[in-house]
Amino acid sequence: MDPLSASLKIAGSGMEAQATRLRVVSENIANARTTGDTPGADPYRRKTITFGAELDKVSGADLVGVKKLGTDQTKFVEEYDPGNPAADDKGMVKMPNVNMLIEMADLREANRSYEANIQTIKQTRELIAATIDLLKASQ
Repeated sequence: MDPLSASLKIAGSGMEAQATRLRVVSENIANARTTGDTPGADPYRRKTITFGAELDKVSGADLVGVKKLGTDQTKFVEEYDPGNPAADDKGMVKMPNVNMLIEMADLREANRSYEANIQTIKQTRELIAATIDLLKASQ
């Protein structure tokens, strides 16, 4: 496979991986205040994503892919909220281990990576079109 087609595949796999990352970050943000249903129950646990290289046998290109979806094992923060159904006998509620600053930074980074892959695809298409024009002109 030619380098231009390979670059399209690489950028496409990057977009797919970042789209998955955006979904994971969105779930974390949406559940940032989701507590357990019963006293002392664990709340929502932050999800994580790990990327890995995957060899595309057709093109020989290293593509990016989701290697693993996991959960963050850091401790839950406890807040005093005796009126919450998830409060223990001391009025403490386990809160999710979601840090909004980290999630917003991940969101911004994933968005920028997605946009960079879009630009790569646009430029590659322009190079392919220019190559076709040169081939037409040489005949």
